[in-house]
Amino acid sequence: MTKQKRMPSIVIIGAGMTGILMTIKLREAGYTDLTVLEKSDKVGGTWRENTYPGVACDVPAHMYTYSFEPNPEWSHRFAYGSEIQEYFERVARKYGVTSSVRFNESVTSAIYDEGKWTVTTSKDDTMVVDFVINCTGILHHPAFPDIKGIEQFEGDSFHTANWDHSVDLKGKRVGIIGNGSTASQVIPEVAKEAGTFSVFQRTPQWYFPLPNTNTSERAKKAFRRNPNKLHRLRKAYLFGFSHFITKAVTGHKVQNFLFSAISKLYLRFAVKDPDLRDKLTPRYKVGCKRIIVSTLFYKAMQRPNVKLVTEGIEEITTNGIRTKDGVEHELDAMIISTGFNPTAFMRPMNMKGKNARSIDDAWENKILTYRSLFMPGFPNNFLMLGPNTPIGNYSVIAMSEVQCGYVLKMLDHWRNERFDEIDVSEKTAKRFLQYIREGMKNTVWLGGCNSWYLDKDGDPILWPYTWEKWVKEMAEPNLADFELSSFSKENKLEDAA
Repeated sequence: MTKQKRMPSIVIIGAGMTGILMTIKLREAGYTDLTVLEKSDKVGGTWRENTYPGVACDVPAHMYTYSFEPNPEWSHRFAYGSEIQEYFERVARKYGVTSSVRFNESVTSAIYDEGKWTVTTSKDDTMVVDFVINCTGILHHPAFPDIKGIEQFEGDSFHTANWDHSVDLKGKRVGIIGNGSTASQVIPEVAKEAGTFSVFQRTPQWYFPLPNTNTSERAKKAFRRNPNKLHRLRKAYLFGFSHFITKAVTGHKVQNFLFSAISKLYLRFAVKDPDLRDKLTPRYKVGCKRIIVSTLFYKAMQRPNVKLVTEGIEEITTNGIRTKDGVEHELDAMIISTGFNPTAFMRPMNMKGKNARSIDDAWENKILTYRSLFMPGFPNNFLMLGPNTPIGNYSVIAMSEVQCGYVLKMLDHWRNERFDEIDVSEKTAKRFLQYIREGMKNTVWLGGCNSWYLDKDGDPILWPYTWEKWVKEMAEPNLADFELSSFSKENKLEDAA
């Protein structure tokens, strides 16, 4: 008689893109004891949270889908936020995820002890489970600038991540602090309606001129009728990103030359005024910061009602922003577009691993993981989209699908009683970090800029090699790299070597 495999209890934290994926794939693999906790009132993650004007994905829409759920209805090459949110809600309903998520319930603490996690939620519910899977995303904690007087501005003020749709900007004196990826989408939209629009720039960005073209009804009809066409288009985008974009930023000379040349030529010919062009010209390598795909930003910056301000900000006053040259820029509304904290991950929850060590203490000096998924001293815990994934040059959906396959194989080892507890040592994680550092030497991310790609030590939190190499190395877990433990006498731990 075949022995029945044991069934792990699993908590999935977050019902964004990765949480939806993990729920679907775990169920398909036969895992039934799942609890999905979502802090908000609906699925969607970053696409639920970010509703600012112009919000869109910078990865082509047909590449930014689950491989098992193509979408022939995308209206543009780069999908807008509301459309992406609708896609995730539709997928979640279709696969029964929505009905099983516990909404408006965040995790306040997760405490580990001998193969079990005690998870407590904001509704004072407590559960004891075998595994925790953190699908909390990367960029979801807004970062605010440390500027003197920021609290005393008397006009309307809000962060792009918390856009105040009740504020009418038409004809107003508007200012925006920051000009990164989000601001580059906001600026062309606000510029259309603001009376005057001041863009306070600290560091200019590089732009890649790929227009956001409409998808015709004829093309959509062809995609519906022939799914293979949709599949081929998706493969073409994946191929283009892996063999051009990814290689351009990870040290391949031909791709990097073309990538840089196109961006520099675009700036040269798109901005006519040489003084404005000089102010918009970055002094670092193309790709050092996340390259921005847009054909709208330079056009917006040349509108007569738009002013680029490059003098540093001295302080924020009750009436506006005073720059270091002594000029006070009077404003009716101030938009803060200074990005997110990229290393918060599952925090601020109270997470404690072995020996009651908190995640804040563990990460006090360095955020350390192995294969982006495993945190030393926090067994049976997976950090989806952790540091050193190819987040700087590829689709996060594709990354999550690769990681999901890896996690499923790990869980299968647990079901087959290879271990009760799986952990990774700091020595192994540091060895992996050194492997990452070796690969960084040829990348553009060390090209003289300060970006959210860098941790406080100046180490990029990205994958420095090709997409194909990452997929290959994530294809099969090497149990020899882990510390495996068994707690029950009858559970004989097999040799992992």
